[in-house]
Amino acid sequence: MEQTEIHRHTIAVLVDNESGVLARVIGLFAGRGYNIESLTVAKVDDNENLSRITIVTTGTQMVIAQIKAQLERLVPVHKIADLTVEGPSVEREMALVKVECKGDKRVEAMRVADIFRARTVDVSEDSLIFEVTGARGKVKAFIAQYETLGRTEVCRTGVVAVKRGKDTI
Repeated sequence: MEQTEIHRHTIAVLVDNESGVLARVIGLFAGRGYNIESLTVAKVDDNENLSRITIVTTGTQMVIAQIKAQLERLVPVHKIADLTVEGPSVEREMALVKVECKGDKRVEAMRVADIFRARTVDVSEDSLIFEVTGARGKVKAFIAQYETLGRTEVCRTGVVAVKRGKDTI
């Protein structure tokens, strides 16, 4: 891997679930001009009061190494895993896609949803709302299909990812 090539990395960070931790992590990125493509956070352990932050970012090999080193120095951080380099992982994203359509366009919208294995979560007289879950590319392709059918509104989650196999963070 060349030093100047920009790569996309998914980094999982286990932190204390307390006020201000997310702001400190985001501040680390903002203060150094690093971009966050996707960010998800949720409490994952009630007993130890831990949250998991999944960050998708891009950068050179050196920038990614700096990000991980700076994250490790934050006090409430317990563990960091670069899921992009630590072996195979599973990534998923979810989107709600609302499309305004009637008549033949409505039938086409339902057909496309079926092809992508999306769920219809709301039906009204002049619009449909679909839920699609999958790899980033699948979600992106699904959204692109609906943009040709009519006016759409899209709400996407960030990426969630977990390492395959028995190892955990």
